[in-house]
Amino acid sequence: MATNEARGHVTVVGSLNMDLVARAPRLPQPGETLAGHAFAQVAGGKGGNQAVAAARLGAQVSMLGCVGADPNGAQLRAGLEAEGIDCTALETSTTEPTGVALIIVDDGSQNAIVIIAGSNGEVTPATLARHEAALAAAQVVICQLETPPAAVHAALAAARRLGKTVILNPAPATGPLPADWLPLIDYLIPNELEAATLTGLPVTSPAEANAAADALRRAGARNAIVTLGAQGLVAALGEAAPQHFDAPRVKAVDTTAAGDTFIGGFAAQLACGADVADAIRFAQRAASLSVTRAGAQPSIPTRAEVGGA
Repeated sequence: MATNEARGHVTVVGSLNMDLVARAPRLPQPGETLAGHAFAQVAGGKGGNQAVAAARLGAQVSMLGCVGADPNGAQLRAGLEAEGIDCTALETSTTEPTGVALIIVDDGSQNAIVIIAGSNGEVTPATLARHEAALAAAQVVICQLETPPAAVHAALAAARRLGKTVILNPAPATGPLPADWLPLIDYLIPNELEAATLTGLPVTSPAEANAAADALRRAGARNAIVTLGAQGLVAALGEAAPQHFDAPRVKAVDTTAAGDTFIGGFAAQLACGADVADAIRFAQRAASLSVTRAGAQPSIPTRAEVGGA
């Protein structure tokens, strides 16, 4: 359990998966069978990862989502509760199994992921209505795209109506976001692949990320932050010109959940009133630590490990 003093409240609306992680020399080609050299089953899902990150990095956290009535669901719920996360708004499906993610990590620390939604698909606008108190309690609300779009939109709209700071991590991105979503979002935070999908622009460098972040802001997002892995990130904040933030240099072991660690750390800092630029730098340090460790939630550092907050 995180032991750091909580200084703000973050509510995460999103997915919880059991991650089945195989390590192999490289990612397989279509039709190819590779011999792997390690396997692990660990708690994951972008919502769960971001909730754990926010909790370990200094926030009080509530989780709003759905697990199955199966051993995986029980294990995921217990893991969140062990981190001090309020699971009052975490429902249990009577019809669908807990979501699963199949992850392959290569020796260069890159990964490929296939997600089976399972109970995550049971999160609906009615779920949000039943648990609006979890949104009302937060300073910051985080959403992703691993739950049904109608539920995500309901969460964004309710959080905006309640006056919360709203973060959307548009993952997985399959195309541009609905135009009516963008004004509901305070911080739109895609990685380079997601930014390219959202905008139709190439995003392989900080310069290209500048253009993509600016395009997302012009489309209606109040602020856009495009993460670039080892190349850092580009933040288009308010009316200011996009700014590049270098990434700390580390030896990466596994990039799984690095983006989720960034989101959780950023939200935790915003919830306690930190300056946006300081929150970005803190979250970058947290993410850089996470890639030096294997696994999703096991790799997420604590606030004390990150330091300098």
